[in-house]
Amino acid sequence: MKYVDYMQMNVFQRFWYKLKEFFRTLPAKTKAFFCAIGNAIKRVICGIGRGIADFFVGFVKGDIFTKISYVIMGFGNIARGQIIKGFIFFALEAAYIAFMVFFGGFYLSQFFILQVQPEIVVTDTGRGGVIETLKYSVKSEHVLLYGILAILATVAFLVLYVASTKSARKCEEAVKSGKKPAKFSQELKDLLDSKFHTTLLSVPVILIIVFVVLPLLFMILMAFTNYGDKNIDSFKWVGLDNFADIFFGSQGGASMGYTFGNIVLWTLIWAVAATFSNYILGMVVALMINKKGIKFKKLWRTLFVITIAVPQFVTLLLVSQMINASSTSPLNLIISMFTGEQSQFDVFTQNYDGWIARAAVIIINIWVGIPYTILMTTGILMNIPEDLYESARIDGAGPVKSFTKITLPYMLFVTTPHLITTFIGNVNNFNVIFLVTGGQPVTNDYAMGSGKTDLLITLLYKLSVDKTEYGLGAAIGILVFIVCATLSLITFNMTKSAKDEEAFS
Repeated sequence: MKYVDYMQMNVFQRFWYKLKEFFRTLPAKTKAFFCAIGNAIKRVICGIGRGIADFFVGFVKGDIFTKISYVIMGFGNIARGQIIKGFIFFALEAAYIAFMVFFGGFYLSQFFILQVQPEIVVTDTGRGGVIETLKYSVKSEHVLLYGILAILATVAFLVLYVASTKSARKCEEAVKSGKKPAKFSQELKDLLDSKFHTTLLSVPVILIIVFVVLPLLFMILMAFTNYGDKNIDSFKWVGLDNFADIFFGSQGGASMGYTFGNIVLWTLIWAVAATFSNYILGMVVALMINKKGIKFKKLWRTLFVITIAVPQFVTLLLVSQMINASSTSPLNLIISMFTGEQSQFDVFTQNYDGWIARAAVIIINIWVGIPYTILMTTGILMNIPEDLYESARIDGAGPVKSFTKITLPYMLFVTTPHLITTFIGNVNNFNVIFLVTGGQPVTNDYAMGSGKTDLLITLLYKLSVDKTEYGLGAAIGILVFIVCATLSLITFNMTKSAKDEEAFS
């Protein structure tokens, strides 16, 4: 389509044209996304290959001290005067060997077996009988956790080992060129000067590995086991069985595939409705407050900001009590006033295929979410140049035209990344659903005791906490992550904010 034809469209025609273009180009963008991932993996593999080749070349060309450093870390440094640095390398090597011998080696050897055998403990009852019980001296959960820890320690040691060989070769090259290797005090000064970024980032990286990477790997690997209430102490690898159960399994006569498909559909409907209702209505309210002639603007803004100060879970629990089935709840009191009869209407257990409860949580989410949008959009609206609106008024544009041609494009340009993160956040919006409805109304058509308002994140919670199906819950968590990460990256790279982040037209 030519640019002239596009400019002649009205706002609705442009919307549908952009929507069609989005879905038309989505397959190509998805293909390009995965090709980019493939190319990145290829570059990493090639880089590793070059590093391995350089590693062996250094061993072949190095002198005797460098060659010994490939076995005893730090030997080359000590031999050439870097005594403190050499002893640090040697001490770290000794610490790793001790760790593997006395702790990590056992769990690493059991890691690929995972399932442990119990010991039979015989207890004499004292009346001629005995009781045999099973006792697990080592649990599969510990094997999995400490096995991952041993693997991470091994990876860290390999990185340190490569660094020590490079350091030994660097010392050798310095001696051959007639220079003295850098002193330990000088290297410490460099860590506070030219390499200060390394010093600052080292502690956060270590904390991220311990508190983020390690638990994340544990949860990912859990999806490939039969870890659950029935085999809490001893479980085994089951491959992709948990993923197959999500789509083809059944429980209590209900299909897991049917349950998962319907919950995915409702999750997407909820995420779209919750994201754009808050965004559009919040922007409208912000425009009303910022409109010329409106008095007490600071008061209205303050009132909305005060609502943010109230913890969200308090608001959600209060709203849940306001509309529950109790005859004394505010909703039923209002219904009783109009009908003249005592009412026990329950929003969360009414049938209608659960759409009353679904509409209720969307409305409640608007109530708690609009203040955040108002706060965000107010600052952006105040930064739109007034000259643009004056030029539009001179050209004869009305309020609607100014909104569609100036305000909305500017807002979308600035806030599209925020919209994407908000959408993903609503996919995983646990609080609103769990604290207000708890997933109700529950239906026998769904497996695992799921309800019509359950999202994937609340289904995961029920599987893990209520049903103790940890492996199945971890598998659903992986699927949610893959979908959210893929949609986020593809959508963000298609936005104008990413393509032309320094300009707005």
